[in-house]
Amino acid sequence: MIGRVASGFFPGLSVAGLVLVIDQVTKLWAERALTLYAPVEVTSFFNLTLVYNPGAAFSLFSTAGGWQRWALSAVALGVGLLIVGWLARLPRQAWVQVASLGLILGGAIGNLVDRIRVGMVVDFLDFHFAGLHWPAFNVADAAITVGALFLVIAMCAEQCPIDSRPRS
Repeated sequence: MIGRVASGFFPGLSVAGLVLVIDQVTKLWAERALTLYAPVEVTSFFNLTLVYNPGAAFSLFSTAGGWQRWALSAVALGVGLLIVGWLARLPRQAWVQVASLGLILGGAIGNLVDRIRVGMVVDFLDFHFAGLHWPAFNVADAAITVGALFLVIAMCAEQCPIDSRPRS
């Protein structure tokens, strides 16, 4: 346990916990305040629209017949366990990776909770332009996307540091 104190384990789990709470609170609010498939206009490019997604990102596998609920739940659980192990090995100083993994973990758990609770993921954020709608998503999806983006950037920066010293 002493090694975990100096690792990114607890900070990463803290980020994941915060994402999970915000995600679940906003989803419960959406289920109580919004009507299924009835958009509430917030701006000219953003609606709040309650939808349920039985599939993965962008409704992938949404018409698969039911097996996807448990398969995607198993994937989320497996990825979550891998991330917990990764966080335990990261030094606390690798804060971008720690925060990124925390975002991904919190989002994965948030969507896993939905799959267990209602059998599908609750989505309600609906961005659109000129009649074209981005697939609805939620706080967990946003956290996973931002976390993955920053994790890739951090890993690339680690592998390819910018060195301004002249080469000889």
